[in-house]
Amino acid sequence: MIEVKNLTKKFGDFFAVDDVSFHVKKGEIFAFLGPNGAGKSTTIKMLTTLLHPTSGGIRINQHDPVTEPDEVRRSFGIIFQDPSLDDELTAWENMEFHGVLYDVPDKLRGERIEQLLKFVELWDRKDNLVKEFSGGMKRRLEIARGLLHHPKIIFLDEPTLGLDPQTRNHMWTYLRDLNEKEGTTIFFTTHYMEEADKIAERIAIIDHGKIVATGTSAELKEQTKTESLEDAFLALTGKTIREEAAGPNDFMRMARRQWTKKR
Repeated sequence: MIEVKNLTKKFGDFFAVDDVSFHVKKGEIFAFLGPNGAGKSTTIKMLTTLLHPTSGGIRINQHDPVTEPDEVRRSFGIIFQDPSLDDELTAWENMEFHGVLYDVPDKLRGERIEQLLKFVELWDRKDNLVKEFSGGMKRRLEIARGLLHHPKIIFLDEPTLGLDPQTRNHMWTYLRDLNEKEGTTIFFTTHYMEEADKIAERIAIIDHGKIVATGTSAELKEQTKTESLEDAFLALTGKTIREEAAGPNDFMRMARRQWTKKR
């Protein structure tokens, strides 16, 4: 379902992703883990057509994100790490707009919106502006929106960040049920190691833009001779506290400053 070969992304002289290769099978739940600034979000942006690779190849549901972006976008739903809702629209309007963009038929669209807003317990707030929502409510709405068009693949970039344990458990119960009943492929990042240990069938760990290990949780523990996935993660990536590495927005700001100086 996802094939990545020798994928590289450079910003100036900085390698955000450096010669990465991995695959995700159809119907698999796959965790993509790494410290801050390791290259996780940059990789997801390339997989989901938001960034073009510097080099290497990607196939998403047998399509190329660079040359066939529309086909790829129809294949997946995504919940971003950063907020992406329109605060000036209501919850219903955010869902409706997404459904129209993805050509969800009118009757089915209304049914799906109601079903998903009830699932994330926002049905009674469907007519409220999103700017009135708390951070957790916005996160739940983003999850509902990403599932609206029945995608074959769901990308989740730290989907449970800021959610309470009850909401996290509710969300994963639904996603696992979706995975089992419909064979939906799930690709997610998280900093909650117990979440990855419990949910993921396979795990890839990226650090400094390179894949440092791939396997099941049990295989990673065996490889590092550790008792927990968190300990395995620390053994593979080190215990030094990381700050966020420079990302695309930082390099864009840098480029603008340099351009302004030349003027």
